[in-house]
Amino acid sequence: MNEMSVEDIKAQIAQEKDNYAKLKVSHKVSQLESPLSIRASRKTIARLSTVLNQKLAQQ
Repeated sequence: MNEMSVEDIKAQIAQEKDNYAKLKVSHKVSQLESPLSIRASRKTIARLSTVLNQKLAQQ
């Protein structure tokens, strides 16, 4: 993640947020096989946001 450019990280965050929203909706409609995937997706978004903030602070 640290090797990615700022634009790549922003694109990845947008993609993960979209995936997270889909997971939440599908979990509300019917039970997911792995509800822990919602938590994993949320943590991935947090990790990417942290890396993005660190890169922006360095500039």
